[in-house]
Amino acid sequence: MKEALAPHGVVGVDTMVFIYHLEGDERFGPFTRTLFRSVESGERRAVTSIITLLETLVKPKELGDEEMRDDYYYALTSFPHLKMRPVDEEVAEVAAELRARHGLRTPDALQLATCLVEGASGFITNDEGLRKIEDPRVIIMSDYFLNAGEPPIR
Repeated sequence: MKEALAPHGVVGVDTMVFIYHLEGDERFGPFTRTLFRSVESGERRAVTSIITLLETLVKPKELGDEEMRDDYYYALTSFPHLKMRPVDEEVAEVAAELRARHGLRTPDALQLATCLVEGASGFITNDEGLRKIEDPRVIIMSDYFLNAGEPPIR
């Protein structure tokens, strides 16, 4: 995990990474804890699109759980060295190029565009469909999840 993060002073972070972390997912906890400790300490910066806030707040709103909603909102808006960037003209232009070139869905294109515009060299996700993207370097979390000594999941 650390070796995957090492070359990246700035990383883009997909929504699911936050959800895994906030919900305490046991499989990906070691990865997300390593990532967020390094961001919190200032070892690296993290960026994500404002759509991450939208996507993470859906479950608390479905459940009517205001405490969960507040916890998620606070975590995303106050985490040290994490920038949530709005969708603006520059991000939209880059996202359109990514959609045209790679056939990405709009949310994925916006996340990756945010990453690129903010100067991130890596993008952390668990979305296998993004493996084909070369810039930024896509880091698939499940590649670093070992199950009882078995090789990484591909």
